[in-house]
Amino acid sequence: MSAPTLNNTSSPAPAGRTTRAKAKKPAPGRRYGMGTWAIWALLVVGAAVVAFPFYWMFVTSVTPGGQATSNEFYLWPEAFTWSNYEEAFTRLPMAQWIANSMTIAVIGTVLSVFVSMLAGYAFAKFRFRGRTMIFFLYLLTIMVPIQVTLVPSFLVIVKLGLVDSIWGVILPGAAEATAVFIARQFMLSLPHELIEAARMDGLGELKIFFRIVVPLSGPLVGVLAILAFMGRWNEFLWPMMVLQGEESQTLPVGLASLQGGEAFASPWGTILAVATISVIPVLVIFLIFQRQFVRGIASTGLK
Repeated sequence: MSAPTLNNTSSPAPAGRTTRAKAKKPAPGRRYGMGTWAIWALLVVGAAVVAFPFYWMFVTSVTPGGQATSNEFYLWPEAFTWSNYEEAFTRLPMAQWIANSMTIAVIGTVLSVFVSMLAGYAFAKFRFRGRTMIFFLYLLTIMVPIQVTLVPSFLVIVKLGLVDSIWGVILPGAAEATAVFIARQFMLSLPHELIEAARMDGLGELKIFFRIVVPLSGPLVGVLAILAFMGRWNEFLWPMMVLQGEESQTLPVGLASLQGGEAFASPWGTILAVATISVIPVLVIFLIFQRQFVRGIASTGLK
């Protein structure tokens, strides 16, 4: 009986393999319709309109004497100079203003995020009598204008001896209703079964908060950090009332003081140089937390 012979000729590839091989070929370039190009054009025009005031502010800050007093409008100065920034740091206590604003913004942001997340966790995951009523009464404070609470809040600060202190600016805004509302809405989306399982394992509430809730709340932290930092950095009325000395002022208050009094003679180039510096930290914080901000807003909107 003869042994079977082996055929060395290659057999045709299965149909499925051929199909998968064809699928790996690079797809042709995507073609956009007229509607898509029109949307992109509108977005570019809108972005240019929004960014132009910042660009004009920067151009004026690097123009000798400032562009605001010039009779001719131009998009780039003929002579580029940093003298306006040098004048801002030599004539004004800019370094102290920046340090004060940064201290208040950073400490206030950390405190606001921490308190808001704790309050949102309590309102979302704890069951106690009157929880919904307390939450809605707390939200009603959003409708109260800040001018109504200025005098009572200032009297409290005076009684505590915190006038002309950064803590007098930081503490009254440690628990804002808007931040607590955002935190509570986000906490509702966290799996309640995971928290109950941790409680059954014997973990305390603080350990559950720091080991489970906080690691799952990255988008929420991004949203709260951006909102709190922007609010603290740009706050004007309350720091102006609490901080009395010139060197204890924040950057927005110092910027406003350049437009009146003895500093009225300051050129617009110097004023807009200070304004340009005041915008930079907010842009940096937004660029750092922009992804978490978008994810956090989307997650909050689901509830």
